[in-house]
Amino acid sequence: VQDAASSRDPGSRGDEGSQWCWKEEICQILREIQAPLSPLLLRLCHWLLPKLLTRLFLSVQLHRGQLEMVLRAARTPGVPLVFLCSHQSQLDGPLLSFLLLSQGIGVPRVMVGARTNPRLRSLLQRLGGIFLPSGVAQTWSGRGEGLPGAVLDAYIQEVLRSRQPLVLFLAEPPGSLRLADPARHWLLRVLRALRDGAVPDVLIVPVGIAYDVAP
Repeated sequence: VQDAASSRDPGSRGDEGSQWCWKEEICQILREIQAPLSPLLLRLCHWLLPKLLTRLFLSVQLHRGQLEMVLRAARTPGVPLVFLCSHQSQLDGPLLSFLLLSQGIGVPRVMVGARTNPRLRSLLQRLGGIFLPSGVAQTWSGRGEGLPGAVLDAYIQEVLRSRQPLVLFLAEPPGSLRLADPARHWLLRVLRALRDGAVPDVLIVPVGIAYDVAP
């Protein structure tokens, strides 16, 4: 991050004023990516979501054997879980987050693109959503991302080091067969973290979500 910041103005590396400006910009980028989790909102959603599901569906079915495998994988020391998911509806994220939280795996960080209503974005961030900063979301090649890209790389490395589960939806609903552009950005961050040795390995968990009738 320091290299990306100083590359804009190589002569100002030791300038206190420039360093203060960089820190302010870095904090702004971090605010675009995430917000502190809200325990109150998490408890409220944990209480409301089962009631919503019983009104929408006759039942929600889960493969117990596969869940036991995921729980065993979550106990692997020093290795984070990354869930790569199919995407059928906007309910997928809350449904999967509720499942992981209720099984004791923890609150996952759900990786989302940048194109979201500001109020909805703020709510989702409080529930564990993380978003691409605008400087990265507008650069689809992975090059020229500058400081936003460096901050996002460092952030994902820290999330993986802390073994917080990551959830990534690979396509846009309803079930597109092509990899979504935001998913390319997020996958690139995970691969860079592995390449740079931030974590020794990650456990990839493929997740399939299907509905008789998608809500």
